[in-house]
Amino acid sequence: MEQQQDTDRNGSAALAATAEEVAEERKLIRRMQMMMNLVMQAIAQDTTLSIDEASQMIADSRRAALAMFPGKELAYDLIWRPRFQRLMRERFRIM
Repeated sequence: MEQQQDTDRNGSAALAATAEEVAEERKLIRRMQMMMNLVMQAIAQDTTLSIDEASQMIADSRRAALAMFPGKELAYDLIWRPRFQRLMRERFRIM
């Protein structure tokens, strides 16, 4: 019985840590989404922005995203790269 209580305590402690980790990851995801949306809005709306400046903003946002989520290059390439490519094509009329 005592062993089961210890197991229950350890299990609930693990669940609490997991819940905290999930909450922290969700917070990072929201922060990254906000950052990416701000970069996309700035590129789309700032008519004084050059193609080189926009490219640098995208590169900087990629570095920041990968700093937040190390090892997630594939996820970035699948989710954000196509969006930025489409935006650059539309904004600067490039193929």
